[in-house]
Amino acid sequence: MNQFWQSTKTYFKTVNFRKIIKRIGFLFLGIVALLLIASAVLSVYFKNHKTEIVTQINAKINESISGTVNISDINYKFLKGFPNMTLALSQVELKDSLWSFHKRTLLKAEQIEVRVNVLGLLSNEINIDKIEIQNAALHLFKGKNGIVNTNIFRPKPKNKKSKSSTTSSINEIILDQVHFISENQMGNKLFDFDVLALRSKIDFDDDNWRTKLYLKTLAKNMAFNTKRGSFIKNKIVEGVLIVDFSKPKNQISVATKNLEIGEELFDINAHFSLDKNKSPFDIAIKTNILWKDASALLSANISRRINQFDLKKPINVGCTIVGDMSETGDPEIVVTTKIKNNELKIPDGIISDCSFDASFTNQYKKGAGCNDVNSTITLTNLSGKYKTIPFTIPIGIISNFEKTKAAGSFRSDFPVSQLNEIINKDLMHFSDGQAKVNLDFKFDILDLKIQKPLFTGNVTVKNATINYGPRNLTFVKTDIQLDFTEQALLIKKINFKDRRNTVFMEGKIDNFLTLYYENPEKMIVNWDIYAPFLDVKQFVGVFTSSGKKAPKTKNKKDDFSEELYSVIEKSQMVLNLKADKMVYSKVEATNAKATILLLNNKLMVKNGLVKSSGGTISFDGELVPNGDNFLLESNAKINRVDIARFLTSLNNFGIQSFKPKNINGFLTASASLKGTLLSGGQLKTNSLFGAAKFDVSQGALVNFEPITNIAKFAFPFRDVNNIVFRDLSGNFKINGDLVDVNDLKVSSNVLNLDVNGVYSFNRGTNLAMTIPLRNPKKDEFITNKFERAENRNKGIVLHLLAVDVDGKIKIRWNKNHE
Repeated sequence: MNQFWQSTKTYFKTVNFRKIIKRIGFLFLGIVALLLIASAVLSVYFKNHKTEIVTQINAKINESISGTVNISDINYKFLKGFPNMTLALSQVELKDSLWSFHKRTLLKAEQIEVRVNVLGLLSNEINIDKIEIQNAALHLFKGKNGIVNTNIFRPKPKNKKSKSSTTSSINEIILDQVHFISENQMGNKLFDFDVLALRSKIDFDDDNWRTKLYLKTLAKNMAFNTKRGSFIKNKIVEGVLIVDFSKPKNQISVATKNLEIGEELFDINAHFSLDKNKSPFDIAIKTNILWKDASALLSANISRRINQFDLKKPINVGCTIVGDMSETGDPEIVVTTKIKNNELKIPDGIISDCSFDASFTNQYKKGAGCNDVNSTITLTNLSGKYKTIPFTIPIGIISNFEKTKAAGSFRSDFPVSQLNEIINKDLMHFSDGQAKVNLDFKFDILDLKIQKPLFTGNVTVKNATINYGPRNLTFVKTDIQLDFTEQALLIKKINFKDRRNTVFMEGKIDNFLTLYYENPEKMIVNWDIYAPFLDVKQFVGVFTSSGKKAPKTKNKKDDFSEELYSVIEKSQMVLNLKADKMVYSKVEATNAKATILLLNNKLMVKNGLVKSSGGTISFDGELVPNGDNFLLESNAKINRVDIARFLTSLNNFGIQSFKPKNINGFLTASASLKGTLLSGGQLKTNSLFGAAKFDVSQGALVNFEPITNIAKFAFPFRDVNNIVFRDLSGNFKINGDLVDVNDLKVSSNVLNLDVNGVYSFNRGTNLAMTIPLRNPKKDEFITNKFERAENRNKGIVLHLLAVDVDGKIKIRWNKNHE
C-alpha cells in the first residue's frame, strides 16, 4: 500500500501530470470565458434588440388577452438561466376590459422574471420556459351579477395555425410573497391565501402535465360559503403536492401526504374540473387529530356547536367535500369517524369508556340542498359510562341545525346505588336494587337545552331502597315501573315506608317531559295512594315539613340534583288517598278517603271522609306555609260519633273539669276552624279560632262531680248520678284558649240547665248557669214543645256562676243574673 502512495506522489511530480492540469485549467477558463462572452453577447443583443423583444412580448401578450397590460420596465438578468435569457418585468399590472365596473385588478406584481428560450428569439418566437412572480397580488373575481375579471384571454381563431412550429410551454413556476384571492360573490365563496413560497417544475406528456409542487401559504380565508365562515382560518399550510392535469378529463388532480395545516398533518386527494360551464370539485381528507384541534380548523357555524363537546384522545377522521365552484351555496360535506375507549366531555359532565361510530352530512336528504336544515349527525353503537352509570345508544340522530332535533334509543342496566354518584346525597340516597332503562326519545335542542321532549318505553327498578332527604321519606324494598307514553308518564308499583306508615302508590303525569324541562310549576302528579295503616300526624308532617334545605351545588356536577329538587318542589300533586286504618294522636279511624292537593308546600284536603268512634267524620281543609309552621283552615262535620270515645281520642280538648267517662251519647257537630300546625304535624296549643255547634243524642251525664256536689243540697231526692238528656246542644266560638258558650241548653230527666259565657282551657272561665229547681221529670209527658218550653222555668230558678279561682272552677251565686 505504501509503495502505491509513493508511486502516486512520484507521478504528481512528473512533467506529464503538470501538462494535464494546465490543459484542464485552460479548458475551465475557456468555458467560463465562453459563458461570459455568450452572456455579454446576449446582454448586448438584448440592449440592441430590447425594443424588438419588448414588442414581441407585448405582441405575445396582447394577441392572447382582452384588457390592458402595464409593464414599467424590462431588464436582462446577467448569467441567470444561461444559456436561456432571463428577463425581469418590473411593476406589472394586468386588468381586464371590465375593470371600470368591478375595480378588481387581476394581477399586480412588483417583479416577474421570465426565462425565454434564446433559439426561439433568434427565430422571432417567444417561448417561456420559466416564470417567477415576486411580491404580487392575484385577484380572481366573480360578482353577484355574473361579471368576472378572468375573461382576459382571447379565444384562438378557428382553423388558424401558429406562425411558429414551436409550441410554447412553461416548465417551471415560482411564487414568492404572492397574495392570492378568489372571490365569488355569486356563490358566496372566498379563498384568500398569502402564498409565502411555491415551487413547481412541470413535466409534459403531450397535452397532459404533472408537477411536484412545494407550497407554503397562510390561509387567511377559505370559505365555501361566506355566510357560514371560513375553514382553516389564519393557519399556515405547508407541504408537497403532486398535481396532475388530464386533457381528456379536463381535470386537475391533487394528492398529498402529511400536508401540514397549522400543527396538524393531513392526507388529501382532490379533483378540480376545468369545464367551461361548471366547476365541480371533490376533496377527500384523512387525519388523526384531537377534537379541539379539528374544531379550530372548521367554519364558525360548525365549530361553535361542537366546541361544547370534547374528546380526550385523538380520533381518526375522514372528510369529503364535494361541490361546484360556479354554484351558490355550500358544498356537500361528509365526515366519518370511529371512536374507541375515549373520554367524551359534554355540557352536563363526562362520559368515560366511550365508543361509537359517527358521521356528519349537510345533505341528509339528496336534492334538498347542502345547508343547516338538511344537516345530520348519526351516532351508532354508542356505549359509555356517565359517571358510574353504563348505557348504550344503539342509534341516535341529531338533525336540522337551525331547529335542532334529536332522536334515538337509550338502554341501561345498573345497580340503583350507582345513582349516588349523580344525585346529591342530601336530596336522594339510593341503596340496593337494580334499574333497567329501555327508552326511545325525540326532542328539540335550543342552546343545548332540551325542548319538547318525547320519551316512549319504560324504566324498571327492582327491590330498591330510596331516601328523599328534604322530607326524610324512605322507600324500602321498592319496585318501580315507569311507563313513558306519548301522552303521559305512568308510575307503577311504588311502596313507601316511614316508621309506622306503609303506603302503596301509583301515579300519572300528563305531558311529563315537556313540563319537566319547560314549565315544572304546571306539572300535576296524580297519585293513587293506598295505606293499610297511616299515622296522619307523621304523614302530614312529611308533606308539610320543610326539612332540609335544598341541596346547594358546589360545582357543575351537582346541577342535575338542584334541577331535580326544583322540579319536585315546583310541581303540583293530587293524592287520592285510601286507608284501611289511620290515627291522629289518639284519634283512630277506618275506611278513610280523601283527595289531597300539594302545591309549593301548600296542602289542601278535599272530600275527606273517615269512620271513627262509631260514626263518620267528613272534612276538608288547607295548610299554607307560614315561616316554619303552617296555617290551618278546616271545615269538619261529625255525624253520630260516640262522644266518650271521641273525647278520649282528642284528650278531652284539654278540659279538666270533667272526664270522657262522665258523658255518654252520640255527637253530631260541625266546625269551621283556623289554627297553626307545627312543621311536625302537631297542632299548636291554643291556636284555634272559629265556630262550632253540636248536638248530643241519647246523651247522659254519669257521676259528674260538680253536679253531684250541688245536688246533695239542691236536689237530694233526684238521681243526679245518671242524668239522661233529652236535649244537649250548643254553639261555640273558639278564640285561642277561650270558648264563647252561646245557648248551651241541657234538658234532662234530673234538671234543666242553660249556660252562657266563656270557658277557658287555661284561666278565665266565667259561665252563667240558669238552673230551674222544678223536677223536669214531670215534663216528659208533655208532647207540645211550646208548652214544655213555658214550663221549663216555672218555680224556683237558681242563677249561678262558674268562675275561675286560682285555676279551679268555683260555683257562686249570680245575684244579678249576669
